[in-house]
Amino acid sequence: MTSRRVVIALGGNAMTGPDGSATPQAQRDAIREAAGHVAEVVAAGVEVVLTHGNGPQVGNLLVKNELAAAVVPPVPLDWNVAQTQATIAFTLADELDAALAARGLPQRTAGLVTRTLVDADDPHFREPSKPVGRFLPREEAERFLALGQVWEDRGPRGWRRVVASPEPRAVVDSAAVHVLAAAGFVVVCAGGGGVPVTDDGGDGAALRGVEAVIDKDLTAAVLARDLDADTLVIATDVPNVMVDFGTPAQRPLGRVTVAELRAHATDGQFARGSMGPKVEAALRFVEGGGERAVVTSLENITDAVTGDAVGTVLTAS
Repeated sequence: MTSRRVVIALGGNAMTGPDGSATPQAQRDAIREAAGHVAEVVAAGVEVVLTHGNGPQVGNLLVKNELAAAVVPPVPLDWNVAQTQATIAFTLADELDAALAARGLPQRTAGLVTRTLVDADDPHFREPSKPVGRFLPREEAERFLALGQVWEDRGPRGWRRVVASPEPRAVVDSAAVHVLAAAGFVVVCAGGGGVPVTDDGGDGAALRGVEAVIDKDLTAAVLARDLDADTLVIATDVPNVMVDFGTPAQRPLGRVTVAELRAHATDGQFARGSMGPKVEAALRFVEGGGERAVVTSLENITDAVTGDAVGTVLTAS
């Protein structure tokens, strides 16, 4: 059965070149390919809301901040998130509009810089864990460690910066997203998990940005709930969630129930910095009343919303 409204979370592989390159041309080429797949979903008669990662882009901006600090004042992390949201949204809009027009479809794209509410007392502010930016060799990472940043050894690929990643509580601008989607637009929003804000007054009238990066998949689950989507699709670079990954017993998960997937997560099957947040987002969406969530590769997203999904498909029962 084809979905009515779907939230699609595009992974970082849809935003950069095959080798991880984040040059403007590599990003545009990758986004053009992603747009073709999204246009096919729209062609299937589905109302689509898009969100996306921004780790490499934010990381590059942070490096520019550091290198230019003696010339222009550095801007905080929430500003970097907003800047990358806007850049990726307009690039996605250009490429997706072209893909939609090439298929004779009337829909067009709207990009919305989006805020996500977090708790100022979230313990993640005391325990940075979200990787951002590029991998560096130890000797280069040590230069930034000396500036007070937190970096982790990520194995053969090198060291990577980690920042605070608080829990998303609500998508502040979900009402605007709903209006745009209802008007027929494919909406690009909540990029990078949204610009993190806290509510100092408790009534929504005193929002302020904070230094953090929110996991985009967890925000996608909140957004899908707020928009009453029936399906959440998390597009990544592999076709399935794997259990016993990296061992001779490794196997892909196909259709699973909440109870089955939650048990695997409790057993520590999914890495914190890679598949873990995607699995948790899928679980939260379905546990919160969503019909189904699919974790699959980008080329399979049309099947994911038409009911013949290739990937890991989570249902309530």
